[in-house]
Amino acid sequence: MIMTDLIEKISYTQIQEDTEVVISVENVSKKFCRNLKKSLLYGVQDITTELFGVNRKSDSLRPKEFWALKDINFQLRRGEALALIGSNGAGKSTMLRIISGLIKPDTGRVKVRGRIAPLIALGAGFNPILTGRENIYANMSILGLSTKEIDHKLQDVIDFAEIADAIDAPVQTYSSGMAARLGFACAVHIEPDILLIDEVLAVGDIKFRMKCHRQLAKLREHGTAFILVSHNPPAILNVCNSAVYISKGRLISAGDIDTVVRKYEEDLCLAGTEKSTGYLVLPEKSENESTGIDITSVYFKDEQGNFVETPISGVSASLCVECKAHRRVNNANLCVTITDIGGENGRILYLTAASDNNSLRVLPGKNELQMYMPFCCLNPGVYNAKVFIKEGAYSFDAVESFRFTVKANTITNQSLFYQPRQWKVVN
Repeated sequence: MIMTDLIEKISYTQIQEDTEVVISVENVSKKFCRNLKKSLLYGVQDITTELFGVNRKSDSLRPKEFWALKDINFQLRRGEALALIGSNGAGKSTMLRIISGLIKPDTGRVKVRGRIAPLIALGAGFNPILTGRENIYANMSILGLSTKEIDHKLQDVIDFAEIADAIDAPVQTYSSGMAARLGFACAVHIEPDILLIDEVLAVGDIKFRMKCHRQLAKLREHGTAFILVSHNPPAILNVCNSAVYISKGRLISAGDIDTVVRKYEEDLCLAGTEKSTGYLVLPEKSENESTGIDITSVYFKDEQGNFVETPISGVSASLCVECKAHRRVNNANLCVTITDIGGENGRILYLTAASDNNSLRVLPGKNELQMYMPFCCLNPGVYNAKVFIKEGAYSFDAVESFRFTVKANTITNQSLFYQPRQWKVVN
């Protein structure tokens, strides 16, 4: 009896979990051909094989073909907001088109439960000759509403799009922003179970964008799930609670929004750059070559004095310059210039001990000069430091290139640097 109750309970839980899943993407792959003539030939071949009921080899590539998507798996649950992120050409829009039914996958399958409203190209389906009012009826009927339902929602759509003065004018007289607002208004007012949003939250001015975000939040409260494709981190972080990261058609990471976006940020910042070990050792100079102080190595340490390969944004670290001195210097000056290799910002920092009214005393023998940073304020990326030791205008030694990598434990790419801060309420 107990076993029967347990089985019934497990079965009920499984059914309940399954009903919460509105989109299930299972091992989905899609290939395209870069050559137009071969693409047309392959299309004819595929249609022919399907007409004669012959199974075509969808899991292998033919000449000039490539995988736009390969073995993608994820699920979307009711009321969930999922971000689909990746660089241009990663396969995000292809994935949305497969989910919306515009194209078919070559392998795998997509299960959809509920009404879908694809916001892939706002206003793209409007007839330019018809008026805005007529296009509302045509567009919303395609999305599954009856004429009676559209009559009931018509004024709400017009008010939301803020185009009442032009609603009876042909859409070809609209600006691109007006057409986009009308397309968004039509889609969100059909009260869909699933919204597919591809880079369309930048329509209109800031006031209208805020209204779009409020409307999305309201839909989500009523159980609407949506997938958002955007290169705008604030839009992703404000709307979504989970994410799927795709790169070159492959699934890289999926899960919590902070974790996935952090991985995407690191890959984005470090793309096309050579990662550094964060430790530079220089050959020892002879006494004849030396000018008094010789830099022997450059590296980072944490507060416990342990070597750090990659400093972390917002975490304390010390830039250490180990040197060998052949004589005593009472007013040594450590100078550091940091430039951004991965971006376009050029010089980021120029810091000297003298400008901070610190004179460094170097004794004969081995010394370690430290620049302690209570917070590393650099964004994730690859940087180059030029380090030199001076006394007044006289330069003892210099390192022209010390390359190091900065990573992050939090999402930081909305900012140019890490700002230490504290939060409180004063009543």
